[in-house]
Amino acid sequence: MTTATTRHGDRRVSPVFVGIMAVTAVTGWATWSGYAAQPGVAVFLFVTAAWIVSLCLHEYAHARTALHGGDITVGAKGYLTLNPLKYTHALLSIVLPVVFLIMGGIGLPGGAVFIERGRIRGRWKHSLISAAGPLTNVLFAVVCSAPFWLHALDGVPADFRFALAFLVLLQVTASILNFLPVPGLDGYGVIEPWLSYRIKRQLAPYAQFGLLFVFALLWVPSVNSVFFDAIDAILRGLGVDDYSRYCGQELYRFWRGTPEICTISR
Repeated sequence: MTTATTRHGDRRVSPVFVGIMAVTAVTGWATWSGYAAQPGVAVFLFVTAAWIVSLCLHEYAHARTALHGGDITVGAKGYLTLNPLKYTHALLSIVLPVVFLIMGGIGLPGGAVFIERGRIRGRWKHSLISAAGPLTNVLFAVVCSAPFWLHALDGVPADFRFALAFLVLLQVTASILNFLPVPGLDGYGVIEPWLSYRIKRQLAPYAQFGLLFVFALLWVPSVNSVFFDAIDAILRGLGVDDYSRYCGQELYRFWRGTPEICTISR
């Protein structure tokens, strides 16, 4: 299938998404230039807006891959416009991830575009549709971390560097959580087409609790330690240093005050 099976209006980028991009650009400039009276507020708005952009791209990747896989209904549902208000559950896709970002500084998997799987033939297509979303987060992490792994940080203001580092952290956590093979998450969607009907039927009732199960596990100290050790290893592999990531997270939580150590390099 191709996008020729959808109307042009179904693929027009939504003004809502354009507005989010504009907020990202303006607050990114404010973070870079130091124009804002409160740097933490600029970082907060920039990271939050960029995070919402990544969530929209995540859902768009699912929908666009489904379109090419055979589900031509995604256009009429508005999924190709990048408008987060069109998602089946805007609360799950946008609101909760932003709330968890503010509360805990972790990239919560969102996701609620309804794909009519019956229109799609082939297990590989089903797996690719599920993988497309978190792969977008992976790409987002690689792009945002480019100044770090390219060693191109000369001339990049400290606050902007900190914000990028924190944004990379969010994308990495979202990627890992999404790829977990737990019912209800994209990782399970990747392997589900290859499971027997009996196993899929047994696991189906637990899909709505999958994310809660993952976060409950993260409260277990040993699991939490392994999870964040993996995050740290990936960030180091991308060239993102602990100092930048820490200061980015602290600047984001501007209401708690910025540690003095994060103001030294300004």
